[in-house]
Amino acid sequence: MKIFRITQYICIIGLALQNMSCSNDYLEETTYGEVAPSEMTKPENVERAIISAYSVLNGQFDGASNAYNSPDSNWSFGDVVSDDAYKGGGGTGDQNNIHQMEIYITNSTIIDVERKWMALYEGVKRSNEAVRLLNASEGFDASLKEKRLAELHFLRGHYYFELKKIYNHIPYIDESAETVEDYAKSNTAFTSEELWAKIEQNFQIAYDGLPETQTEIGRPTKIAAKAYLSKCYLFQGQWQKVYDATSEVMQSSYDLLDDYQDVFLPENENSKEIIFSVQHTVNDGQPSNYNGSIGDRLTAPGGPYYAQYGFHRPSQNLVNAFKTDATGLPIPNNNTNLIANDMVDPRLDLTVGRPGIPYKDLGVVYEENWARDLATYGAFGPKKRIVSANSSAYINVWPYVNALNYYIIRYAEVILWRAEAAVELDKLEEARQLVNQIRTRAANTTPVQNLGGTAAAANYKISIYESPWIDKAKAREGVHLETRLELAMEGHRFFNLVRWGKAEKVLNDYLAVEKTRRTHLTNAKFTAGTNEYWPIPQRYIDGTPKGMVTQNPGY
Repeated sequence: MKIFRITQYICIIGLALQNMSCSNDYLEETTYGEVAPSEMTKPENVERAIISAYSVLNGQFDGASNAYNSPDSNWSFGDVVSDDAYKGGGGTGDQNNIHQMEIYITNSTIIDVERKWMALYEGVKRSNEAVRLLNASEGFDASLKEKRLAELHFLRGHYYFELKKIYNHIPYIDESAETVEDYAKSNTAFTSEELWAKIEQNFQIAYDGLPETQTEIGRPTKIAAKAYLSKCYLFQGQWQKVYDATSEVMQSSYDLLDDYQDVFLPENENSKEIIFSVQHTVNDGQPSNYNGSIGDRLTAPGGPYYAQYGFHRPSQNLVNAFKTDATGLPIPNNNTNLIANDMVDPRLDLTVGRPGIPYKDLGVVYEENWARDLATYGAFGPKKRIVSANSSAYINVWPYVNALNYYIIRYAEVILWRAEAAVELDKLEEARQLVNQIRTRAANTTPVQNLGGTAAAANYKISIYESPWIDKAKAREGVHLETRLELAMEGHRFFNLVRWGKAEKVLNDYLAVEKTRRTHLTNAKFTAGTNEYWPIPQRYIDGTPKGMVTQNPGY
């Protein structure tokens, strides 16, 4: 059972931050229903409150259908604003708000900035309320209470982690908040280091209280909390802590699947590689299938089997990055467009829809006319996280969602985090071996076949790094490039560039070339000191006492 897909129980939670479509007050209370306080603390209602804290993980927190402006996958926040993807869709005016993000002229009033903030703080609020109810419940099973408190701290840690990496300077509110007014807080009350410490504290409490395994799919485990702690350390560059924390994760039962393409099949979405994910379901009775991949519904690639939304389109730069040399190794900073018979990493055609290459198991090749706006965004389409139209996990009517989970942390990432730490700790050979684990899996993966199934669909060539790594800068480059290839189109690229401290150079170098290919990027420019983070929503600033909230630099 996927535990948190029971969103009909959301109505028991009060103190909603605000529904931006029907109020001018960012902190207005929305009443979902009235339940007597004595009823709220009954164990069954406390459990429902806990489920409601899970239920907004997918970015859907109200009755609107635009969770694509607050997607759990961060396709717009992590890929479109990076060198991995273009916005796509029907030109720059289609979801122009995301176009503004893509060319780095984001402002504090666009819907994505507001809805992502609202979705994440709704998760914080529901986690806080559930903690309060759980602590107030006299009849709740004492042996279960610690585990449920640990789960709620894990969830709250996740919501705050996302807020920190997207907005940087954020208000921190815990379960002591009792009223709507308690959610109007300064975003500079804590330093960045203090905020990270609070986020880590949530995951430490989760680690201390969570079991090794869970009987219900979707609830985090002790190792999931340790992995998330690793990620917190990673974003702070605390390399010894990353190294130590990943040691425990890598000694656990989690592991790589043998075949890369199997990772992204719905039947394997809770496999040994997936440490924590957002549980999506369809045909579960929820209106409009809002428990599915509602945040990704615009990414349908078009063609004869899918809706013609056509967003989240892979960039030429990303496709070029998968080119390999004669030995099967990647070519750093390759900007030469692929031509017929070029050798490529087999993960390319599992990640990107390319003209002439079979698409999923549909018995057809991907064609450039699948692209909704070929002239603006080019011929490539998303593929890795698109579910086959033949699968029962795909809904071929509006809102065109699927049941494939979104992976917040998978084991391959942990290997790459440890490789990063190993480089920075001068353990270069260990880093090479770790990267080679990822590349070996890619090499052993069944490559995409031609329609007849008689041969590989392209000239695939991939190999491991045989020569010892003795140059630290080159080792770091090797880990960074492998991270891009392995995690492409999964919503991580932009945040990695920022934490690596090279967003300005990489993205402006990318734009210098891409502007010769894609005219929609003509006015794009990444500005260091501003574009690493998104602005604080203006309506949150306006809805708090004057001077309480400080806007991020440059906005």
